[in-house]
Amino acid sequence: SVTERTREIGTRLAIGALEREVLLQFLVESVVISSLGGLIGIVLALLTATWLAGVLQVPFVFNAPIVLIGFAFSAAVGVIFGYVPARRAASLDPIEALRHE
Repeated sequence: SVTERTREIGTRLAIGALEREVLLQFLVESVVISSLGGLIGIVLALLTATWLAGVLQVPFVFNAPIVLIGFAFSAAVGVIFGYVPARRAASLDPIEALRHE
């Protein structure tokens, strides 16, 4: 993502964006994407568990704390694995980034 958007990042930095703003932008994007993936996973898991409980004729028990822990974990993964690319984006030299093709 950083490599593909080098010129955009360079332009933002050249017109006065702060490094922390670029860092925050990439971290937020990473968290949103991973959280969306976590949410989709939770919905699919709940649908599958409900269907499977019906097929096997066993009661389905929804455990909200476990679901919330799973969602928080997916957001945390976004922060952890989004930090290095975000840091790299924030530390780009604007001149070199604008030269990038």
